[in-house]
Amino acid sequence: MSDSVSGPARMTARAWGVLLVLCAAIFLEGIDVAMLNVALPSIRADLGLSTGMLSGVVSAYVLGYGGFMLLGGRAADLLGHRRMFVVWLSVFLLFSGLGGFATEGWMLLAARFVTGVAAAFMAPAGLALITSNFPEGRLRTKALGVYAGTAAGGFSLGLVAGGVLTSFGWRWVFFAPVILSALILVAALALLRDTGGKRARGSFDLAGSLSITGAMLLLVYGVVRLEHPSDGPLLTVATFVAGLALLGLFVAIERRSSSPLVRLGILRKASLVRVNVAALLFLVAFAGFQFLATLYFQEVRGWSTMQTGLAMLVIGIDTVLAPTLTPRLVNRFGNARVLFGGIVLAAVAYALFLPVGMDWAYTAMLPALLLLGLAFALAYGPLTMAATEGVEEEEHGLAGGLLYTAMQFGMALGLSAVTAVSVSAGTGLDALRTALVVPLVAALLGAAVMAFGLRTPVGSPEPAQESTPATV
Repeated sequence: MSDSVSGPARMTARAWGVLLVLCAAIFLEGIDVAMLNVALPSIRADLGLSTGMLSGVVSAYVLGYGGFMLLGGRAADLLGHRRMFVVWLSVFLLFSGLGGFATEGWMLLAARFVTGVAAAFMAPAGLALITSNFPEGRLRTKALGVYAGTAAGGFSLGLVAGGVLTSFGWRWVFFAPVILSALILVAALALLRDTGGKRARGSFDLAGSLSITGAMLLLVYGVVRLEHPSDGPLLTVATFVAGLALLGLFVAIERRSSSPLVRLGILRKASLVRVNVAALLFLVAFAGFQFLATLYFQEVRGWSTMQTGLAMLVIGIDTVLAPTLTPRLVNRFGNARVLFGGIVLAAVAYALFLPVGMDWAYTAMLPALLLLGLAFALAYGPLTMAATEGVEEEEHGLAGGLLYTAMQFGMALGLSAVTAVSVSAGTGLDALRTALVVPLVAALLGAAVMAFGLRTPVGSPEPAQESTPATV
């Protein structure tokens, strides 16, 4: 179904409605993760969880998300973007609510794992709905800018929301997403439509699905185990070996499959591979920094969860800048150059925060946090835009799955890397400073990766299609 309008390309009322629904969903994912991180100490105190069980609550979500993302992207392409989005949003709603009623650690683990699986199916479907409903050019650039800014804002604003809700009781961190999910679900049923474009042909590649899901689960679990390198190193090595073996089996299966889960030819696009590697490194840096900054504010400086959330709220400027500034820059300079600039700014921000001290005033930290917010605004949107650039519409779910898999691996790897370095460096501020090198190195590597694409910009915007309205 499409709205017909005359005159220059513009966002119709229905197009704005569709965009707001999809933005609300990606905001829900970001805020859900951030709020839980703030509530962990309260959950431990109430349920008497061990440190291992507490970290497992976070890891369970990562395992579900990272393990099922590629399958989620393929399911969206085969079964329909709208159908997968609505079904798995419902699952997200249900299991978030079950987490709020948990009385034992295993109940939280199960709820978070299934919630992660739901997000793995929902995220690529949502991105595919964006790219299929808005034509290439200025409309899609604008829509993806708003979408990416909302996604990034969920991570930063979730810290503040988590602090507020936890003050009323940690269970509200689970119940609040239920309320938001229900509102999004009602709006999605009323507004979302598949565009009627080509749907991917074929059937589910069962052998490929099982092998890649097993590989992703094992590799993410191996990364999580790196947080404590001295805890069963042989098991950690065995986990990685088994994961890589399944990954090799998956490649062999896909080469022979008539209906592959991942068409391996898509990985021959150098620009797509470069964007996914940059996404992984960018999230390694940000997730690691966010974790270390939270430790610095709460454990080193003794700030409350509310103070910590408010201190990092300035990073949320990306929510305003991403839909306003970034699309204009992309239209003028192309995705690759804007993305490169964003990652470079992130590296500068991490470098400025590196000498952080016990007596630092907030004004001394502010430049680094402001730069990081600007960096997120410049990088996150172009990453999302470039992920599907040059990819056929029937494979947009797959392209989204690849991007979000890279991001999830980046977040898991970033948390594990800074934790491992911090533990090996000892305790206190010196150990934290040592671990802060990890985000800086990751950002510099990400900038180097994107530098190779500056001669042939990734996802350079096509001329605006002046007479084409958003199709919804």
